[in-house]
Amino acid sequence: MNKVYHCLIVDDEITAREILESHLSKIPTLLVSGSCKNAIEAFTIINTTKIDLIFLDINMPEISGLSFAKSINKNSKVIFTTAYREYAVDGFNLQAVDYLLKPISFDRFLQAVNKFIGENIPIETPIIPESVAEESEFIFVRSDRKMIKIDFDAILHVESLSDYIKIITTDKMIVTRETISNIEAKLPKKKFIRIHRSFLIAIAKIDSFTNEYVEINHKSLPISRSYRKTVLEQLENL
Repeated sequence: MNKVYHCLIVDDEITAREILESHLSKIPTLLVSGSCKNAIEAFTIINTTKIDLIFLDINMPEISGLSFAKSINKNSKVIFTTAYREYAVDGFNLQAVDYLLKPISFDRFLQAVNKFIGENIPIETPIIPESVAEESEFIFVRSDRKMIKIDFDAILHVESLSDYIKIITTDKMIVTRETISNIEAKLPKKKFIRIHRSFLIAIAKIDSFTNEYVEINHKSLPISRSYRKTVLEQLENL
């Protein structure tokens, strides 16, 4: 029987806590023993409950995640989470298991969890398989200072705009400061395909295609020469 590890989420953003709770719910061996909006609430839990792993936001009001991490029992391992990349060095100086940059994809979350298990638990304990990531049905992206949930089945296509991307869905357009390659890595390969340096499409939403373009929702999107062979082979084998 696999050991169950008790986890604590500490983050002042409710959406960030919900994302982590969703990710953790997919892993049977990880149990959410508490979810707190600040370090004061977290102190109460860790003083009364055995916590194996803490998902800890760095930038919080009153008591920061870094200050909180310095004051807790070192038997509780920490995975830092933050929207600010510049905090990474401080996080690793405290010997954190890992450092996750928001918005946290399930794939990246899984890497951190596997690192925790592999480094801190006896080797005979099974590592969580990467294939679990295929169970996810949505992602969260940051837009307009909040985290927005996007169901995979709602996405029509993604378009790159230099440092930004547009995610076109069946009912809206979301603009987020992200690269198209990063978004591509978060989407299931069975449902999405890159057809151009600037375009990523949902295979199920294609209305028609030629050697040069695909049509989705009455819009023609170009297939670039460098992607053409791979794209046509995949589409013709559907």
